[in-house]
Amino acid sequence: MSLDEVKERLENHEKRISRLERLLTETKPGTAEKKLSIKEFILQKRPKNDVQKALAVGYFLEKHEEFASFNARDLEKGFRDAREKIPQNVADKIQKNIDKGYMMEMGEKKDDIKAYVLTNSGEQFVEENFEE
Repeated sequence: MSLDEVKERLENHEKRISRLERLLTETKPGTAEKKLSIKEFILQKRPKNDVQKALAVGYFLEKHEEFASFNARDLEKGFRDAREKIPQNVADKIQKNIDKGYMMEMGEKKDDIKAYVLTNSGEQFVEENFEE
């Protein structure tokens, strides 16, 4: 190996080390972003009633838990995980969101139960903190 080749390799190593040092100083240990919980999400969005809470839970499941669709059981579990009182009739809350155009039924079932997704307007309604 020639002296020029050694110099070039040394310069490349120095550049790589500098980049690594910059990365280490930019990301401090223990500062990784904490995953948003469903409880925190509900508190941030401040739904005004059980219909809006059901919509917020559905949104969280789709956007943060990456559910392709959800069913009434999923929503009930979401309410439980958020430590919110589970509505007596979750199916009614789903239907009211469908009537408003915020949710729609999927063609296929999930776990042998009707499955739902949020519509674009449902997503937007949640993202705008339930402001019309």
